[in-house]
Amino acid sequence: MKSLKAFFIVSMLSCFLAIPVHAQSDMKIGYVDLGRIFDEYNRTKDYDAVLEEKHNKYTQERDSRLQKIKDAQSKLSLLKETEKAKLQEDMEKQRQELMEYDRQQQTELRKQRDEKIREILLEIEKVTKDFAEKEKYTFILNDRVLLYSSPDLNLTEKILKILNDSYKK
Repeated sequence: MKSLKAFFIVSMLSCFLAIPVHAQSDMKIGYVDLGRIFDEYNRTKDYDAVLEEKHNKYTQERDSRLQKIKDAQSKLSLLKETEKAKLQEDMEKQRQELMEYDRQQQTELRKQRDEKIREILLEIEKVTKDFAEKEKYTFILNDRVLLYSSPDLNLTEKILKILNDSYKK
């Protein structure tokens, strides 16, 4: 009786262990280097250039405003007391405007950058999903969650090629 019970338990365990092995043989798994795809995607590079241009314009305007304040400050010691007070008041107003301009521009640039990053990541996700469905992948993982994987499973180049080939400026 005990040997029959042991045989039954071993048989059941064998069946349960065999099912996942069979299911795993049908799985197709790959991974991508999401950071590399993001950095090497032409749309990201183009947007970086646009953002850099906006940042340079902001910096030029800021430097121009700052220079006006410095010029006024250098004239301060040459003026009479009544003119000094008026100039100091004007300089304080310019400083406040500069601080507000800084805050506003930095907020706007950060908002635009975050929005564009989100758009690009969603596009990468969609292309990866479409690729997985077309090529019948069960899983495509981000390489950051992997401790080890065979380089043969790396799909980064394929996804990057699809993105860059389909991107139009």
